[in-house]
Amino acid sequence: MKILVINGANLNMLGKREPDIYGTKTLDEMNNELQVYAAPLGVELEFFQSNHEGEIIDKIHTGDDYDGIVINPAAHTHYSIAILDAIKAIKTPTIEVHLSSITERGRVSITHEACIDMFEGIGIDGYKKAIEKLSQI
Repeated sequence: MKILVINGANLNMLGKREPDIYGTKTLDEMNNELQVYAAPLGVELEFFQSNHEGEIIDKIHTGDDYDGIVINPAAHTHYSIAILDAIKAIKTPTIEVHLSSITERGRVSITHEACIDMFEGIGIDGYKKAIEKLSQI
C-alpha cells in the first residue's frame, strides 16, 4: 500500500515556527517518525510539501497513483476551494490532519468536506491515525 502525505504552507518551518503550538520537531523529523510507524503496517509513504497552492493541487491530481492521501492543507484549509475541488476530482480516499486544533483556534476547514475523516489537535498522532485508518481500507 502506498500513501501520499501532503503538507501545505509554512509546514517546512516546523521546529522553528511557533513551537508552543506546533512543537519542536522539524518536518524531516516528523516524516522519519511516520516512516518508522508505517513500515510495520505494510505502508510505503511518499512525502510532499509546498507553500504554493497550485503545486499542492497538481500533486493531488496524481492521487490515483496512491491508495490513500493524508493532507494537512495548513492555511489553505480555510479558503481553498481549489484544493477542495482537487480532492473531489480524484477517487483516492483522503484524510485531513492538523497538528493543532483548528477548531479551538476559531478556524474552520472547508477542505475536509471532500475527505473521509479529519484528525486535529493531537500533533503527529493525527497523521498516524490517518495512516492507520487508510491502511485498513
